[in-house]
Amino acid sequence: MPLSSRLRRLAAALVASLAALLAVGLSPGPAAAAEGRVSGGRLDWGIKQSFLTYVTGPIAKGSWGLTGGAATVGGSTFRFHSANGTYDPAAGALTAAFSGGVRFTGHQEGGSNALDLSIGRLTFKAVQGGAAGLYADVSSKSKETGQVSSASQAKLADLSLAGVDLRGAAGTLTLSGVPATLTDAGAKAFGGFYQAGTALDPLSLSVNLPAAQPTPAAPAPTSGAAATAAPATIPPATAPSPTEPAAPPATEPAAQAPARTGFANGALDWGVRRTFRDYVTGAIAQGRWELGGGAADGGAFFRWTPAKGAYDPATGELTAAFTGTVRFTGMRAGDGYGLDLTLANPGVSVSGGQGRLLADVSGRTPDGGTRQLPGVELATFDPAGLKAEGGLLTAVELPLTLAEGGAEAFGGLYPAGTAMDPLSFAVALDPAAALPPLPDLGSAPATPPGAVASPPASPAAAPVAASSPGGVPVPAVVGGAVLVAALATTGGLLVRRRRAAAAAGAPATGPDADDAA
Repeated sequence: MPLSSRLRRLAAALVASLAALLAVGLSPGPAAAAEGRVSGGRLDWGIKQSFLTYVTGPIAKGSWGLTGGAATVGGSTFRFHSANGTYDPAAGALTAAFSGGVRFTGHQEGGSNALDLSIGRLTFKAVQGGAAGLYADVSSKSKETGQVSSASQAKLADLSLAGVDLRGAAGTLTLSGVPATLTDAGAKAFGGFYQAGTALDPLSLSVNLPAAQPTPAAPAPTSGAAATAAPATIPPATAPSPTEPAAPPATEPAAQAPARTGFANGALDWGVRRTFRDYVTGAIAQGRWELGGGAADGGAFFRWTPAKGAYDPATGELTAAFTGTVRFTGMRAGDGYGLDLTLANPGVSVSGGQGRLLADVSGRTPDGGTRQLPGVELATFDPAGLKAEGGLLTAVELPLTLAEGGAEAFGGLYPAGTAMDPLSFAVALDPAAALPPLPDLGSAPATPPGAVASPPASPAAAPVAASSPGGVPVPAVVGGAVLVAALATTGGLLVRRRRAAAAAGAPATGPDADDAA
């Protein structure tokens, strides 16, 4: 007997469901990235905490310094920035080189350091099959001979990626807690202080991978720099900063101020003070900072942008008002914070051979009150280092000294006269001039360092990885296969029951009984 129309409709629905499910399960999904360049990202590594303690301790009596825009995280980890390299999603091969470096010195004898080690341009390399290593440019002094040796991209450490598959990732790839072991070349780089096989601090990294197959309607992918830095075309705040110069009327004759050059773009880079940032995010304050209004995080400093103001090349006088806010909070108590400081809309003023850094200050006072102080003079600097060239007026890492107003703004944490982080800024005297690039930290990591992500279960010592967006989830494919099997089984049972009912001359029962043709 031919199948009823009801059964034919059910069979057609089963076929359609199967086709749709296969289309979903077998499609490449959003993580099917094309092979291409890595653009933007960060690498966080403490190197070896016992080494840092030794360098700054009572034996070596040394110190360390950052170079190339490297920063610190929480006071005990170094952050390297602006990843670039290549990624092959089919093989899971990744090469990512990071900018910035750190130099360790100690054991000073006769005006020189017996301990002198510089590490920079760290490169993470993972090849097909999971083998990985950390490479760097190294300059070091042997503790036995005192000879200084240099090596380009020496392999400092073997990295363990057990249980982590780097294939098919796209968007932001995060590796967290990757175990590192010193190599022979690394032991030599450390001047013989450690033997090959010594466990180093685990590292974490986050890199922006090539975009996954964009659709015509989607906007063009942006780089990590565009994600962290505000566009130069952002309009200034509607309420001008107290330090902002008054704009001349549109009808003002040019002859009234022939020497002054107005500008409407610029960027100010300042890290406030490295030890203050480390204190905020460290074990005592356990805090953070938040950015707003165009401010961006460059790792070792914050960037406030855009800017407007005027410059007189004849006298060297400058007034520049920048845009953005950075709020530091910490020492949480209930719904409030024991530490709460916002620095907003900083300004730079140069007159009479004196440079001043100003900002609007708000937040909590040490006695638990609140404050709102416009145009506070935070610090002073010598403007002799300002240079006008290439359409820009620039200041690069000018020494900055805390003023009385700055000491009050920081609640007495630092006395007036304290050396703060150096000040850099640039204003575009020529509207076509390009501002200095911001260190590219890439997009925010898909998971915070140490968080459990989505790879297969692995030992506690193994790294964890996450990719955003990811590929087709394995549970979805498996679940789809189970559902297809269930649908096929149900269809087969229905056919057999229909045939049996027809042969017996009895009415069919079950889901299709009420809709018989």
